[in-house]
Amino acid sequence: MKPVDIIDTSVLCVWLDVPGMNRCGAGSTAWNTERALAEMDERSAREQGRTMVLPVASIIETGNHIAQVAGGLRWPVIQRFATLLRRVAAADSPWAAFSDQSALWAPERLADLADRWPELAKRGVGVGDATIVAVAEHYANMGFAVRILTGDAELHATAPSPPVTRERRSRRRRR
Repeated sequence: MKPVDIIDTSVLCVWLDVPGMNRCGAGSTAWNTERALAEMDERSAREQGRTMVLPVASIIETGNHIAQVAGGLRWPVIQRFATLLRRVAAADSPWAAFSDQSALWAPERLADLADRWPELAKRGVGVGDATIVAVAEHYANMGFAVRILTGDAELHATAPSPPVTRERRSRRRRR
């Protein structure tokens, strides 16, 4: 089963070293720059056959956080993020083609989100996180082993379980 990493805003901000957002999470979901650099090492991902996915929500939320950075600290982060977006747009390995997520924005999928989200919102789950879960489920349904890289314990807990693979028994011919 091919591994795929879904990148949440919190970890993306740590990885990009957005000022004021270079740590997130607690306990097993704690992230700092060192862990983010190690876990999101693109060369290692390619060698391991991992695919990295940047959901729409992570792009929008991260861009908003970067835009709020004060003065001269903002430009280097803008450059790093723009470079990453170009790589994602080009499906530059290990990044998945952004178009792989297009099915998630079809009218019936948005209607499904509208049906599912109110219950999630009662637990404090925002629409952005709900769409990240939808991206994770999308890849899990395609047979990927999914990890959501996040500092949010609630979001981390919603990662889909890997599909159960059943061992095939060999059939012996009876005579």
